Amino acid sequence: MKTQSALVLTALLVAGSMQSNPAISRSCRGNEAGVTGSPHVPPPDVGGYVLLHRSGLGRSLLAGDASAPVPPVQVTVGQVAGNIVGPGAIAPAPTDAAPGKPACCAAEKPAELAGKKPCCEEIAAAPPVTARSLYQLDATWIDDRSEPVQLASLRGRPVVLAMFFASCEYACPVLTSDMQRLRALLPAEVRESARFVLVSFDTARDVPAALNAYRKRSDLDDSWALLRGENAAVQDLAMLLGVKFKQDAQGQFAHSNLITILNLEGEITHQRPGLQGDVSEAAKAVVLAAKKPGGA
Repeated sequence: MKTQSALVLTALLVAGSMQSNPAISRSCRGNEAGVTGSPHVPPPDVGGYVLLHRSGLGRSLLAGDASAPVPPVQVTVGQVAGNIVGPGAIAPAPTDAAPGKPACCAAEKPAELAGKKPCCEEIAAAPPVTARSLYQLDATWIDDRSEPVQLASLRGRPVVLAMFFASCEYACPVLTSDMQRLRALLPAEVRESARFVLVSFDTARDVPAALNAYRKRSDLDDSWALLRGENAAVQDLAMLLGVKFKQDAQGQFAHSNLITILNLEGEITHQRPGLQGDVSEAAKAVVLAAKKPGGA
């Protein structure tokens, strides 16, 4: 990301959700058993704005290190991703290519095209994502098959997303099981369309082979994506979701247990904190997230 090395995302898209969230694991060794919480109410519409802090220490605020005051500055998610979505946004690099055509067409001149097929076809531009969409984050992730993935590739599908780590001894397998129970409650057509995403915050150990082993242990089919990313991308996503995590000296993580539902445009529509318990409301949220705007 163009600005992520200088910015730390803090809570407005998920305003206050984690300060009162009971669903934070103290460790992954069992004392979060039975933790549940009321379904998270999405934050009020704040026009897609999130609060960021500029800090030379980067992401240390994730561990609660807020001792040094830093001046807040409001920007949109799109500004972090380098998109034009509001005042002060970062403009994309200029190109000579015509709108709707790839850059290879820039070198073509009309006289050179006489009697031959152009080097490339026109490409219809995709409509821009909304100011509240997570798909404005342009980080590249790696899945458990070592393939590059961007979150925006999920656009057009309802998404059930959680953050985890593959060597977790208790909470993460339970969280995955909760997502599987949720999936089983979906109508067949929604279940076929929905994608289930697990993003690791263990950037050191969760290489593709470790993620693939977790897939096999958990019996996850191709509707699931298991992703790893760079530290900055993981921390940005965690902040936008309202997920807190911190690694201890033994390499385990204390972390939030939070299932997030995204609609077709990548906007957060529902969050379910905690482990075990009823997942029917989250399943209903996925059904609603699967509907196109203005659909019945």
